[in-house]
Amino acid sequence: MTSTQFRALWLEFHERVRVERDQLNRLDAAIGDADHGTNLDRGLQKVAACAADTTDHLAATCRQVGTVLLSTVGGASGALWGSALLRAAGALPDSDTCDTAAALAALGQGVSAIQARGHAELGDKTMLDVWLPSLEDLDRRLSAGAACGEAVAATAGRAAVLAQDTAPLQARRGRAAYLGPRSVGHVDPGSVSTALFWQALATVLARS
Repeated sequence: MTSTQFRALWLEFHERVRVERDQLNRLDAAIGDADHGTNLDRGLQKVAACAADTTDHLAATCRQVGTVLLSTVGGASGALWGSALLRAAGALPDSDTCDTAAALAALGQGVSAIQARGHAELGDKTMLDVWLPSLEDLDRRLSAGAACGEAVAATAGRAAVLAQDTAPLQARRGRAAYLGPRSVGHVDPGSVSTALFWQALATVLARS
């Protein structure tokens, strides 16, 4: 991963969220505040503007993205994404490139921050239902010798399936948890946006 790719990732992620904004809002309307897409789109618009202007190294850019999301994305999403990126920055170098091991470590640190901030676990019908198994899937593919871009592309496909698999779960964290059994049958919007992130990452790596 290079700093140029990292900035391109956030431009691509923003574009995917922008396109899916209304769908994300519809998913959130069933179990949340109906604004997941709007909030994330607003924050990522700010991130995209910053990413287009900066030439900082990986760690500094990651911290900047996290800070922007913390300050501009409403609800739990801003806190979770922001915390993830600020933690991930600690695993990235103050240089323009990092190897696969460092990138994987940064992802792992980010997911750990999401768990700590949201107090959620696998099966709670949150973004972690995509993050945790996707990270395991990527690690397994890389350990088996797959090329990074190939492994991420396969994991991105798996992430899309995992997002849809949240539908039969009952929410145990977040606003959706207040619905109890009524949350069953609805796809978690945070899981869908997380899958969009993986797809954005796969797209950026495929351009290399």
